Amino acid sequence: MVPADQGGGVMRADLLTGTVDGLDEALAAVDAFDRALVVGLLRPHAVLTTGLTELADAVAGTPLAARGAEAAEKAAAGAASEDHFVALAAARTALVGSVHDALTARVEEATGRARAEGGDPAPTVRQAGNLLTAARSWLSDLARCGWQGIDHDVVSGAAPVVTAMLPDPALRRLATVLDGFAAELAASCPGTALDRVPVRRWADLWSRAMMLTVPGAADVPVTGTATGRLLPLGVDLQEHATAVQAQVHAVFEPADGAVARLVRANVSVPKPDTVLGAGLWQLLRPHMSLLAAVSEGRSMDLTDMPVTAEGDLIWNDTQARTGEPADAFATARVAMATAAASATAPLDRHPARIATPVFLEGYSAQQDDDGLTFTVAGHRLAVDTDRIPTAGPLTPAAVAASVACVGLLRWDAGVFVVQPLAVETVVRKKPAAVHAGAWAGGTSDKAGAKAEKAATDAGAVLRERAGRLLRK
Repeated sequence: MVPADQGGGVMRADLLTGTVDGLDEALAAVDAFDRALVVGLLRPHAVLTTGLTELADAVAGTPLAARGAEAAEKAAAGAASEDHFVALAAARTALVGSVHDALTARVEEATGRARAEGGDPAPTVRQAGNLLTAARSWLSDLARCGWQGIDHDVVSGAAPVVTAMLPDPALRRLATVLDGFAAELAASCPGTALDRVPVRRWADLWSRAMMLTVPGAADVPVTGTATGRLLPLGVDLQEHATAVQAQVHAVFEPADGAVARLVRANVSVPKPDTVLGAGLWQLLRPHMSLLAAVSEGRSMDLTDMPVTAEGDLIWNDTQARTGEPADAFATARVAMATAAASATAPLDRHPARIATPVFLEGYSAQQDDDGLTFTVAGHRLAVDTDRIPTAGPLTPAAVAASVACVGLLRWDAGVFVVQPLAVETVVRKKPAAVHAGAWAGGTSDKAGAKAEKAATDAGAVLRERAGRLLRK
C-alpha cells in the first residue's frame, strides 16, 4: 500500500483474501493425478484410474485433449510409453499454469500494476538428444513404480545422467533438478516405509523435469538488452543442501525514458553442506558485483545487459558499474508503483513461482499462535517469516515491530502471504531500515562479522582436506 500523496495508490487487500473462481477445481484434478503417482502408473489401480480420468477431463477443452485422453487410457491399462508420460506431465503443467495465471491476474488487479507482454521465443539451442532421452527414461521408471515403490536401485539411475549433463551449460538446468530430486528420493528410500509422502512437491519435480526433457524447453529466451539505472529493492536468498541462490529484485529505469519495469538478477552456486548462514555470501559474491551494491545501498548503471522477456537479467559484471546511492524504501515508494511487471515464461507458470514485489505501510502487525500477520486496510495478510534468511540482520522480531515493509507477495498453502525483504522500524527512538541482504557484500556488523569468520574458517578446513585428498 502506497499513500496517494506519495504518488501511489491503495492496494486492494480485499482481493487477496477472496476466493478465485475455478481454482479449487483445477487443484483437485492436479491432486487426483498426484495421488496416482504415489501408487505408480505400472498396474491398474482405483486411485490410478480416478487420477488419470480427472486429469484428462480437466484438459478436455484444450489443445491437449486428444493426447491427454490417449495418455490417460494407456496409463490406466499399464501400457503407457515415455511419450504418454510426457503428455501427462504436459497436462498437469497446463493445469498448474492455469492456477498461476488466475492468481497472477488477481495480484495485478490488487496492486494496479500493468504487465508487459512476452517476447517471441528464442531460437532453439541444439541439445544432446541422447541425454534428454536417458533422463526421460529414468523419470518414466519413477512414474511406473510410484513413490511407494522407489528403492535405491531405481533412484541411483539418475546419477550417470546427471554426471553426463553437468558439463553442458544447456543441460545444467535439467541436471540440477534431477540431482536435487534424486537426492530427496534417495533420502526417503525405500518408499514402502514412508509414513508421509510430499505428494505435490514430488509431482511438481517430476512433471517439471519431464517437461525439461523436451528439446528447447530449457532455453533462456534473451530478447533484448538493458541500458539504464538499476534500483535494488531487496535480496531473496534460497538455500538447498547442495546449492544456494541469491535473487535480487529491482526496478530498472531505461536510459531512453521508456516505462520502468520490475526485473530480477540471479546468481546460483554449488555449496558444501557445512557452509551456512552468513558464509553463503562468500560463495556468491565473486560471481555478482550487484550484491555489494545492494549491501551498500547503491544503484547500478547497466550497459547492454542481456535481459529476457520475463525480466531476468543475464548478469555480466563487465556490463555494470556502481552508481549513486539508492535507498530501497525510496525506490519502493516512488518508482515501484509505476513499474511494469514482466511476462512469465510458459514453463514457469506455477503458483510457487509467484513472487511479486510490493510495498506496505500503514499496517498493524499481530503475533499469535498462527504466526505473524499484517492487517492491511482492514484485511489480514499472513507474513512468511520462515523465509527470512539467517544470513542477514532481518529477524521476525524486527518485522513484527516494523512500520513499513518491502516484500514479495507469494501464494502458499492456499493463501497469499508476504515474504519480507526489508522493513523500516524504530531503533532507540529513531527510524531504521533492516534488510535481509544487508550482509551480501560484506559487513562490519558484529554478528555478521562473527558469522563470516566462522564461515571462513570452515572454508579453509574444507580446502585443506580437499587438497590432502588430491595429493593422495
